[in-house]
Formats: sequence, structure tokens, C-alpha cells
Amino acid sequence: MSSPITVPARAPTVGFVSLGCPKALTDSELILTQLRAEGYETSKSFAGADLVIVNTCGFIDDAVKESLDTIGEALAENGKVIVTGCLGAKTGDSGGNLVRQMHPSVLAVTGPHATQEVMDAVHQHVPKPHDPFVDLVPEARADFRGTAGIKLTPRHYAYLKISEGCNHRCTFCIIPSMRGDLVSRPIGDVLGEARALFESGVKELLVISQDTSAYGVDVKYRTGFFDGKPVKTRMLELCEQLATLAEPFGAWVRLHYVYPYPSVDEVLPLMAAGRVLPYLDVPFQHAHPAVLKRMKRPAYGEGGERNLERLTRWREICPQIVVRSTFIAGFPGETEEEFQTLLDFMREAQIDRAGCFAYSAVKGAAANDIPGMLPMELREERRARFMAVAEEVSIAKLQRRVGATMQVLVDSAPALGRKGGVGRSYADAPEIDGTVRLLPPEKASRTLKAGEFTRVRIVGTQGHDLIGQPV
Repeated sequence: MSSPITVPARAPTVGFVSLGCPKALTDSELILTQLRAEGYETSKSFAGADLVIVNTCGFIDDAVKESLDTIGEALAENGKVIVTGCLGAKTGDSGGNLVRQMHPSVLAVTGPHATQEVMDAVHQHVPKPHDPFVDLVPEARADFRGTAGIKLTPRHYAYLKISEGCNHRCTFCIIPSMRGDLVSRPIGDVLGEARALFESGVKELLVISQDTSAYGVDVKYRTGFFDGKPVKTRMLELCEQLATLAEPFGAWVRLHYVYPYPSVDEVLPLMAAGRVLPYLDVPFQHAHPAVLKRMKRPAYGEGGERNLERLTRWREICPQIVVRSTFIAGFPGETEEEFQTLLDFMREAQIDRAGCFAYSAVKGAAANDIPGMLPMELREERRARFMAVAEEVSIAKLQRRVGATMQVLVDSAPALGRKGGVGRSYADAPEIDGTVRLLPPEKASRTLKAGEFTRVRIVGTQGHDLIGQPV
């Protein structure tokens, strides 16, 4: 006679916190999807969970501190902690693992993009729950969320990671040492995930990677297959296919982390035709050739002059294009003259949205050995001067939108928008750009709903934001 099957009174619970960039967020979504597929419950709190997973960031010093503090908090409140993410790949002063050096009681440490390693550690410390019904269902694929995947973003937008790692060796960056060289996802898998996301209600797909322009370089742009048809593993073909998938849903496709290689010009006609959002996130970092050379930036050695030519060409092809970028002020050896070149570039380039970091001497970055490390006070002072110019340019460009009618994706609209709401135009990526502050509709019958598009007339500006009247 067989023994009766015993089902646990409750499923084990895993606390989870995700830190860092959108690329880390997609790693978190994959882990959470696998946890849910195997019957674990998840929680955002530490107390009461059977264990805690902390997905960390290790790019700059502030991010390292936040990650280490969060691990310490989780250990204090729970005691059983698994660490994953970029910080998990960093070494400490003694040459050993930094996380274990600072928090030796953690249960396990993995680097980024390590879903299976994390799950192995979870299984070891909190055995997989057994359910005779759930266990008959195939496990979720580790590289593809699918229609039932866990999302950490609102229902109406999602990040689509197309590759992992980076082939460049910029002297200020340690990401290749944590995430490795470029590994492009098979184009069929990427497009399959995109379609599933659109079908699940996503209205905006944000394409992310370390170097979106280099998609497919590692596999020599080999031909893959989607729906039985051949498709090259290359940025242009990817954008064409994503545009086709988005069209029936009226959804947006937004490109991030795009290096300005000449091949990017091929994507501009898709933007001009309205098939892909006319928005490019291009990490220029600086404009002076000597600084860019010290940074070892790819395809940037000519300096700001060549990039001004590219921007002019892009705007000729697609006049409505919006360009956002990030820059570093106070890089080792940066002279006042070199910094002034950067400010001049900002004024001439008319970058719509710009962020700036004061150089951070991240442990392991080659730039730390470049002569001429500037005092932190000077780095911060230059960052502030840069942002003053960037804000001047951005606010002037926002003023030109007053009177225009724009399509806006509503992010929030309490009480169906009777008190207004908040949305974003094609010029605004979530969390990093501005917003469109929506006034209450003039007609009582007019409503707003989060996750839906609405037409608004721009009636004013407020700092980095626009003010819009639904029409």
C-alpha cells in the first residue's frame, strides 16, 4: 500500500529586493518567475520569509554601499540571505569575494544573470515545495518570461533585454568584469518574448542591453528564425520585427543604450515613419577627443565634432527625434579647457535630456590609474556646472512644445483622472526623463486610465515636466 502524499500547509516564502538598473530588473523578473513556477511565494518584506534574495548593483560607490547596507538589513531582519547581481562578482581588498568579506554569514553569492545558480541555492536552503498537480507542469524557461512571467514594472510597460555583457573596455567601467563579454540572445527568443508581452497588455517596450547597437556582433549577425521565417540577428532587423509586432496593439518601442555607430542611421527611417519611437538613448560620456581617448570609448575618438555631424544627420532624417545621454564630469586628467569643450558641445548638440555623474573612482576601474585624479569637490562643481547648461537646453526645448498636441501614455490617473494624472510622451522614458502632468479633463464624461493612451494639448511647463490638457 502506497503512502499518502503530504502537501505542506503553506508554500515557503522568499523575500526579494531588486536594486540597480533595468538590466538587473529583468534578471529579477526571471528569478521571480522561476520561483513562482516552482511553487514558492514571494514577498517584498524580510521579516517572516523563509529566506531573502538580494539582487545587487555594484557599478559605482553609492550603489555598492546601498547594496551592502541592504544585505546587512536583510541579515538583521531575517538571517538567511542569498546574494546575486553585479556586486556578487566583485572582489574585495584581500582578493576574495567582496560580499563574503563584508557579510560572511550570507548563504550564497552569485554574479548577475545567474537564475539557475540562485535557484540551486534556494533549493539547498528551502526545499522546493511539492505539489502533485503543479509538478506536472513544465518548468518556466530561464531565458524567457512568457505570458505568465513575473513583471516588476507596471502592467503597461516592460523592459526587453536583448543581450548580456559588453565587448568594450571603457576605463571608467567595470561591467565587463561582472557581466562578461557580449552575448546576444537568439532573435527568435527575443521576438517571442516581445510578442508575449504585447499580448499581455504591454503598451511600451523598452529595449535594453549594455550596447544595443552591437546586437548580433558576437554571432556575426547570423540568421535566426521567428515564426518559421529567417531573421538576421542584427539591430535593424530586430527593430523592424519589433515594430511589426507592436503595430496591431498600437504599442511603443523605445531604444536604450545605443552607441552611435554608422549602422544606427539605418534605424532612423523607422523612427521617421512612426514605427519605432523617435527617441535614442546615446551614452556620449564626453566631447573632447583627448578625454574620450583616455576613456577608451568605442567609435568616439573623433570627439564631439563627429557626433555633432551624426546628430545633424539624424535630425535631417527624423526632425522629431529626441536624444537623451549621460556624461561624466571630472574624469582623471580633465582640464578646464577640456571641460569647456564639453559645455560647448552640450549647447551646440542641443541634447534633449542629459544626466551627469561626477567621476567615481570605482574599485577595479582602469581609469583610477590615470594621472591627474581631480579633487572630489572639483568633480562635483563641474557636474553642477554641466547640469546647469543641460537644464537650460532642456527647458528651452520643452517650452517649444507648448501649444502642440501629443500622444501620452498614462502612468497614473486616480479616480479615472477626475483630479488629473501623470503620463509620458514619446520623449519621456520612465523614471529617467520628465513627465506630462495631466490636468483634469474639461468634459465630465472624459476619463483617463493608467496604461492607456490619450491625446493632450501642451499648455505649459513645470521644471523638466510638461503640463497637458486632455482633448
